Amino acid sequence: MSAFVEMLGATLAKGKKGETVETKSALDGKKAIGLYFSAHWCPPCRGFTPKLAEAYTNDLSAKGLEIVFVSSDRDEAAFDEYFAEQPWLALPYEARDVKNKLSKKYKVSGIPSFIIIGPDGKTITEDGRSEIMSDPKGDNFPWIPPTLDEIVSGVSFNDKDGKSLAWADYRGKPVGLYFSAHWCGPCRGFTPQLVKTYEAIKKAGKEFEIIFVSSDQGQEAFDEYYKEMPWHCLPYAARDAKDKLSKHFGVQGIPTFVMIDDDGKLISDNARGSVGADPEGQEFPWFPKAVGDLSSPDGINETPSLCLMVEGVKDEAERNAAVAAFESVAEPIFEKAKAADADQPYCFFVAKSGGGIVDRVRQLCKLGDASSKPQLVMVDVPEEGSYTLDESTEVNAESIKSFIDDYAAGGKLKKVGFE
Repeated sequence: MSAFVEMLGATLAKGKKGETVETKSALDGKKAIGLYFSAHWCPPCRGFTPKLAEAYTNDLSAKGLEIVFVSSDRDEAAFDEYFAEQPWLALPYEARDVKNKLSKKYKVSGIPSFIIIGPDGKTITEDGRSEIMSDPKGDNFPWIPPTLDEIVSGVSFNDKDGKSLAWADYRGKPVGLYFSAHWCGPCRGFTPQLVKTYEAIKKAGKEFEIIFVSSDQGQEAFDEYYKEMPWHCLPYAARDAKDKLSKHFGVQGIPTFVMIDDDGKLISDNARGSVGADPEGQEFPWFPKAVGDLSSPDGINETPSLCLMVEGVKDEAERNAAVAAFESVAEPIFEKAKAADADQPYCFFVAKSGGGIVDRVRQLCKLGDASSKPQLVMVDVPEEGSYTLDESTEVNAESIKSFIDDYAAGGKLKKVGFE
């Protein structure tokens, strides 16, 4: 349980005000730990807390679940009042820095949020709230989600001729899962783009297939929409498989385009931007890179993102040197996280031309017009702010590393709120 001591601190709040317990002893032997991000001022939280408390008291505590309340209350008095209603443990209110790190680590963008973690410290599910609502007695506790292979085992897919295929038939080629629906305006805009990219990739002789996973509201709408598509589909009647696939890939909205490699492993759960940036499929199957293009910044809304702004730099040698230094710092960080099968701590983007999102980032971060010198900015959307390297500092590998270290340390850089 040393991972939890490192994560939460040495002690946790328990029971009446002022009472504490050692984190290690409190969590030793538990089958799962729930981090409950909540606050007294939040109506959905006040609605969910009694249900969670009932499930915890009646069944889940005995089955090996411990819960740690992580408060978003506005002051300690509100925390004390709210925590008095809760039968579990809490992160001490004064540990605001720990709370902020946890919120960032688990990408908590709204409350209530209930994250389930295994005894090894690895995340079981970020949607514990749904598990509690659907299974309050914990019949499926600790709610380990099924693997992709388990979800699609026994599921049949169809090609355009109606021939039935099993998931195993797709092994050996990259596969895209296209979550979409005819009623969705953005979907109808993206589908023709995806068709062109799909056809370009197939024309180039590359192995590739797409499976349409429908969110249409009936078989008739599904049939009408599928006529526009040249690829395969999950039959509309397979609603259970559709729901499980949506949950597995965390589909929050459509269109969503998921890319899977030839071994059935996830390449990207948000490849829509890759299609837009590479419509001819030159970089297919779009494996993540250490450094991306800021014009298509996948991940920037969830992960602190270091952006190198060189769209105004006319000196080609200076521009290339800054980009090379940026890549030399980004690549080891990217590869380390990839080798550990961990979330990337940062996204890295280069802005080589203006317009669109690049200009929006400049506006949000109050960077002004494109500069003739390279600019470095950390965009932290979850914290609604940014941090900029002093313009008098040369952008090189050493200054980039120091900038990242200062950001990670907290308190060393001046935060600029979004405009």
